[in-house]
Amino acid sequence: MKVGFMTSPLAAPRRIARRTRGHVHGPITRLMSPSDLGQIIKPFVFLDLFDVTGKSVSSLEKMPIHPHSGLATVTVLTEGGLHYNASESGSGTIDYGGVEWLRAGSGVWHGKEMSAENVPRIQGFQLWLSLPPELENSEPVSLYVESTHMAKAGPAHVIVGNYDGVQSPVPAPDGINYLLVTLRAGERWTYKPPVGQIVGWLALAQGKLNAGSDIDVGEMVIFENADATITLQALGTNPAVFVLGSAVPHPHPLYLGSYSVHTSAQAPEFGERRIADLRRKMLEAGDRGTGSGIIPVFR
Repeated sequence: MKVGFMTSPLAAPRRIARRTRGHVHGPITRLMSPSDLGQIIKPFVFLDLFDVTGKSVSSLEKMPIHPHSGLATVTVLTEGGLHYNASESGSGTIDYGGVEWLRAGSGVWHGKEMSAENVPRIQGFQLWLSLPPELENSEPVSLYVESTHMAKAGPAHVIVGNYDGVQSPVPAPDGINYLLVTLRAGERWTYKPPVGQIVGWLALAQGKLNAGSDIDVGEMVIFENADATITLQALGTNPAVFVLGSAVPHPHPLYLGSYSVHTSAQAPEFGERRIADLRRKMLEAGDRGTGSGIIPVFR
């Protein structure tokens, strides 16, 4: 890995195979779904970029409770902070470099487990990962890790996986790396994926990058499947803030339910029966809200 300030042209760049700006719905840009680009770069199957400013920050707390099964969600912030209060993890704040990890497994309901801090802007990404058969109907796991407990490798927070000898505390399946990176203006960085992780992509939240060709803010790019390195350089006068993923290709087809991503035709049926049962129990439990507006994950 080489980090530094350089202005020479990037050498032998790994080719960008696809680009997207996704579909904008208010403060959320849907960059990838399991029915489109998620089919190409699985186990990465879904990606939202959310960007809320000013008085709209409080609107995050109006997100509806919704279910999932068969997948894991990974939420990171590029700016701002979200407060959590969970029986397993205690209470605190997720900000840049921290993570909310939710392995939905056999089924959960969530959507209000964090509340907005008093900040002018909250920006970040929510990623879904498809799970292998041995985990897709496993017991759910919800975890919050603050930035002070996350490991770094150069300019990258290792959110998921193991990179450059640095292991993430997130209990994700093997063969997946997911990094949150900030490059200073003019800084060049080379990412060498682990052996076998031929899937590669990135999404840019702030600034501008060059990866052989320019990448603008709000873009997601997918690199050709290869073992080759990805060399990036921040352009302009501002830092470039982005997430980058690499993985061993997910070898299973994606079977999609209303709220689920699974590996077989039978698994979504199990997941959705479990989701319906959880909904009944959740309604019987009544109001589970806290004074801070948080409603814990129900599983």
